[in-house]
Amino acid sequence: MFFVLSKLFAFLTLPFSWILIALLVSWITKREKLKRYTFRGGVIALLFFSNTVIFCEFTRLWEVEGKKIEDVGYYDCAVVLGGMADWDNTNKRLSIRRGGDRIWQAINLYHLGKVKKIIISGSNGYLMEDELDESTQFKRVLVENGIPEEDILVENTSKNTYQNAVESKKIIDQHPEINTVLLVTSALHMRRSKACFEKAGFEKFDTFPTDHYTGSRNYKFDQFIVPNVSVMNDWERLIHEWIGYVSYAISGYI
Repeated sequence: MFFVLSKLFAFLTLPFSWILIALLVSWITKREKLKRYTFRGGVIALLFFSNTVIFCEFTRLWEVEGKKIEDVGYYDCAVVLGGMADWDNTNKRLSIRRGGDRIWQAINLYHLGKVKKIIISGSNGYLMEDELDESTQFKRVLVENGIPEEDILVENTSKNTYQNAVESKKIIDQHPEINTVLLVTSALHMRRSKACFEKAGFEKFDTFPTDHYTGSRNYKFDQFIVPNVSVMNDWERLIHEWIGYVSYAISGYI
């Protein structure tokens, strides 16, 4: 039920939805004061949520700081969380998304000898079923690209971050050779993921955040003043993490 409700109300986390509602109210209402306030509010929200610098500075407060490869230790396994790809139903293949940096970094860590095994956690996080079975399909891709099958473990039942943690713990408990764990997921997602893994009983593990939105503050002049529509979509991901963290806390998942 929690999973279904989170998907049904996902549209409420979109700043674009807020702006659209404000402008629609402004257009429809006959009350002059409400018309004026909603129109101004919609315009201000549009400028705020399309500003690159504002988004980056808010995100900087939430993202977990990254690590250089040379600073990473050696681990028995890396747990890579799903949400990295869509399934291309036409061409029958995975189509990688921004979060695909998670699996890319895990592959690199494996080939550098930093991790001995890779656990891919997650199946299909969509409300409506399709042909996506992310962890199983990624395993096939990794094997085709030279990683031995015995070094890839699959957890393909979880649909959210909390389930990722619980189901991954079950797999690790079945492999006594795994004592040290490196959690790999997006920097924006790491704070909630780390809390879930602690709640699930992972007593000691390290983190490796990927695909950061932020870096050094070397902003270009246009990023201060020119609206960027794509930033509104990025805001949805940040707000999703805020709401997700609070919801998980209320539900006892963290």
